[in-house]
Amino acid sequence: MSDRGPKNWRPGRRPSDRARRLAFEVLCSVEADGAFANLVLPKRLSAAHFNKPDASFATNICYGTLRLQGRWDAIISLCTQGRNAADLDLPVKILLRMGAHQLLELNTPAHAAIFETVSLARNTVGTGASGFVNAVLRRISERTLRQWREALRDVCGGGKYNSVDFLAAWFSHPQWIVRAYAEALGANGREKKDLLKVLAANNEAPEVALAAREISVEELQADIARGKMHSEKGRLVDSAVILKDGDPHRIFAVRDRLAGVQDEGSQLVAQITAHAPIAGNDGMWLDMCAGPGGKTALLAAAAGKRGAHIYANELHAHRLSLVESAVSPRSADVSLRNGDGRDIGEEEPERYDRILIDAPCTGIGSLRRRPESRWRKNAADALNLAKVQGELLDSGMQALRVGGLLVYSTCSPYLRETHEVVRSFLARHPEAELRDIVKTASALSQVTFPEGRKTLQLWPDTDASDAMFVAGFTKK
Repeated sequence: MSDRGPKNWRPGRRPSDRARRLAFEVLCSVEADGAFANLVLPKRLSAAHFNKPDASFATNICYGTLRLQGRWDAIISLCTQGRNAADLDLPVKILLRMGAHQLLELNTPAHAAIFETVSLARNTVGTGASGFVNAVLRRISERTLRQWREALRDVCGGGKYNSVDFLAAWFSHPQWIVRAYAEALGANGREKKDLLKVLAANNEAPEVALAAREISVEELQADIARGKMHSEKGRLVDSAVILKDGDPHRIFAVRDRLAGVQDEGSQLVAQITAHAPIAGNDGMWLDMCAGPGGKTALLAAAAGKRGAHIYANELHAHRLSLVESAVSPRSADVSLRNGDGRDIGEEEPERYDRILIDAPCTGIGSLRRRPESRWRKNAADALNLAKVQGELLDSGMQALRVGGLLVYSTCSPYLRETHEVVRSFLARHPEAELRDIVKTASALSQVTFPEGRKTLQLWPDTDASDAMFVAGFTKK
């Protein structure tokens, strides 16, 4: 009988922990291939047939490492004897981030976190790299999270907690996003100290919010309960249900498109668009940038009950197919268009009673749900996007009838994409009048928003939603 082992067997090596290995492979795909964790991870977990604890552990490592990778890179750089984390080979860097996250955030016992990470390194990148990983993780384990915070304050912040360098490292945000949030807080009447709360909220795992579209909230909660899952009513809008546990795609109402996964802030944008009062005709509604279709579906549910029709436009064909799927229960009330929203105003002047422009933006208001996106954008992107946002608004104003409602929203608090776009638009269009969207939002929401300004800015720390910005206009 042959003394050779099975194929790929290596003497003295134990198999890697499956949950850690899956998280490692997803993280490599996110960074090397530009994948999105929220798309890749669920498919990999489903294929792996993990039990609930292993699936939860893999999820926590994957998303947690992504959210805090800036912090872990800063700490790793202090433990590599002069080598910056950015200069390390990608697999080694990801392994060190995963190990640091287990040691300092998940409070995994040091011997387990180090042993399992070194074993994974040995099985994926080789013995030499595993020795390096072992040495660095042992240095990281010598201090508590609080001690590392003090060390980063001294190295990055010059002894100060409020320096941009320290805040960027500790809260794991690029410096330009830290500055963008600081400016936005001040412009929207919040205090400087609130910056720490907002940055911390961006690193918290968001709860799963569902939108009840074609059924009542009570019916949706009953459907969730039948699936042996738990829920509670939303905090921001009356169409929302918070799923406390379980997989939303196991819910029959979600499968049948009677409800959908949708952030409460996004639901509020659709509610404002559908229900803000206007005078005159109210039968022609336009969603100018409809993909992926969550807001369109809520608009269609409201429009169908009032005899209105939705025209859903989307530039990208693959996103238009998502819109078609989302609005399938109301397909008779929705017409789909694949095209550039910037052309609609000239092609269909003064045709629409209500228009929503959920404009393409940097997306830095949704960092809780898309943690990798913070590393894929830069400040220059906002300048290019602001030009497109302005052109979409110009087209929207041209397509809006006199007395109609135009709603502009972005999933970003960045002033270059919010207040400055609004100011520039009003300067170009004397026929446009700014509506008091804050007053409208308070009337439609389950909370009352602070008065004093007409545009609405939501926040992850105070509203438990994405940092959505909303402005409304009417044509005089």
